[in-house]
Amino acid sequence: MKTLIEVLSNPHRHWVGDGFPVRSLFSYQGDTRAISPFLLFDYAGPWAFEPAGAHRRGVGPHPHRGFETVTIVYEGGVSHRDSAGHGGTIGPGEVQWMTAGSGIVHEEYHAPDFAKTGGAFRVVQLWVNLPAKDKGPPAAYQAITRDMIPEIPLAAGRARLIAGAFGDARGPAKTFTPINLWDVRLVADAEVTLPVPDGHNSLLAVLSGQLSIDGQAVDEAEIARLTEAGAGVTVKAHGDTVLLVMTGVPIDEPVVGHGPFVMNTHAQIRQAIADFNSGRFTAIGPSS
Repeated sequence: MKTLIEVLSNPHRHWVGDGFPVRSLFSYQGDTRAISPFLLFDYAGPWAFEPAGAHRRGVGPHPHRGFETVTIVYEGGVSHRDSAGHGGTIGPGEVQWMTAGSGIVHEEYHAPDFAKTGGAFRVVQLWVNLPAKDKGPPAAYQAITRDMIPEIPLAAGRARLIAGAFGDARGPAKTFTPINLWDVRLVADAEVTLPVPDGHNSLLAVLSGQLSIDGQAVDEAEIARLTEAGAGVTVKAHGDTVLLVMTGVPIDEPVVGHGPFVMNTHAQIRQAIADFNSGRFTAIGPSS
């Protein structure tokens, strides 16, 4: 069985644009081998927004290169557009999986219907690294709606399978390296063993409620980081609990990041900055 190494937390919230009140619970500025293939985890919310009228809350056009962004909506709604011509809106239980590849510019705003009404907002954005050989291909986009995500019943809850495998079921997301991404809901006092695989870095993010692992509490807006060795982890829920399970085979390559670019060398970062500043990234077209 896997055991708990540490609990990651960050009480400090910052705003990304004016639509995403974010706590970064881990990032590529730390020990990248310990979290690989993941790079960054931004937890936006919980927050209550007033109706915005005609104003678009969110973050305007900005570039990425060398990794993927995975946006998961729990409450509220998010709309996306990018320079490769992709776009879409997702609501609770849905996912936008964008592969930046060799370079993309995108924007993220509150969904129009949610902006009109306001209300509860809770969103996760996870950055997933790409192997060096996959940082150069063109950008891509996956819109994963609720009906695409298989649901696995647990003894005291359920797991929705976004990526990877859970028993015989497989998630809809296409990934470049072996990754599991499970949206898990547990009822109060549930004790379950989750089948996280041996050889994967494994991180369990508590989005509401509280867990205990190896007798140690993991509270809301905290992430349990587990040992790479061992298969399975037993968790106990204290109150109804929502968690995101992230596991993946580490990518054994250098990680060099600067803002929205994550590559393997400093020279590649300098090239990404030069390419963006010289206009080599395609711009987003006008809104329809």
